[in-house]
Amino acid sequence: MSDLGQIGAAVIGTGFIGTVHLGALRRLGVRVTGVLGSSAARGAERAAALGAPRSYASLDEVLADPAVQVVHVTSPNHAHYPQVKQILAAGRHVICEKPLAMTSAQSAEMVALAAQSGKVAAVCYNTRFYPLNQHAQQMVASADLGPLRLVTGHYHQDWLAKSTDWNWRLEADQGGLLRSVGDIGTHWFDLVQFVTGQKITAVLADLATFVPERRKPLGPVETFSAAAGASEPRQITTDDAAMILLRFDGGARGAMTTSQISHGRKNDMTWELAGAKGSAAWASESPDQLWLGHQTAPNQILQRDPGLMNRAGAAAASLPGGHVEGFADTFHALFRAIYADIADAAPRAAAPYASFAEGHAEMLLCDAVLRSAALGTWAQVAPT
Repeated sequence: MSDLGQIGAAVIGTGFIGTVHLGALRRLGVRVTGVLGSSAARGAERAAALGAPRSYASLDEVLADPAVQVVHVTSPNHAHYPQVKQILAAGRHVICEKPLAMTSAQSAEMVALAAQSGKVAAVCYNTRFYPLNQHAQQMVASADLGPLRLVTGHYHQDWLAKSTDWNWRLEADQGGLLRSVGDIGTHWFDLVQFVTGQKITAVLADLATFVPERRKPLGPVETFSAAAGASEPRQITTDDAAMILLRFDGGARGAMTTSQISHGRKNDMTWELAGAKGSAAWASESPDQLWLGHQTAPNQILQRDPGLMNRAGAAAASLPGGHVEGFADTFHALFRAIYADIADAAPRAAAPYASFAEGHAEMLLCDAVLRSAALGTWAQVAPT
């Protein structure tokens, strides 16, 4: 890989996930040119706190800076579509947080624009880049588990469990019609499709809003932080939780749940695969362990260790065994893969990271979830 210090990147968004992007870029050696906040004052305050070289006053100012070759979009969901369009039109590479857009019509247009631009356009489905998920993907591809039969799991959190918990994602005009599914369920969908090599073709979904009225603070609130001060009541229509049955194109069946109201579950993402020859399971809160199940032999726990994993798993690891690689490390691994293509000035044909096309496929899957929940029947996922 060429010297990434010659590549300049700006980050839109200065909250929780924007800060994670900054840390991963610095570790990778990419030159951070500055940040764009939700307002000029907010941007200046956060740039100083994060040690960023400058704060931009607007996206126009970002794109007028000749030092910027890549823009990271970590703004609220409703801003992704207009910002990405402007970034691509300005001839910059773009790395966008999920979901890619508010609607599949928007995401379809973004896919076309990205293809026309010839620039690298990636979506941040970072959980693929836990090394043991890369290892599991190669296990499945090598038929170590045999033909897959059952795919189960969940993604549960508790940060919106109380009526006083607040975030912009709660409001449909800011985050989209789906919340627990759109915010964290799409991570699960992307990961299991990556690991299994099978696409979800149909869903049967039940959505639930258990906290229909919440208190919205009158001041700003950081993601995962507690709200304080004066507030006002707001009616909520987005999903606190979901229960979804799945059909895969390779013949597997599945079931998953999402929740942002499960007390004590901070960031609990799990998957389990049952194949004809064996099983495997992984959990995000113990990411350095892969459970391997057998019927006629002792079960195993594979500890993340480059010397013990297959080629794909070892290639994704940055640290020796026993040195836990966690959430922030996945962004380093993700960006390492993306910036390898940026250094070559074009996306490769079969990139390991999620493309805009895969981000659009997730939007079509969300459309099917909404249709299924509204009609109470199975819904087919539209082809890309």
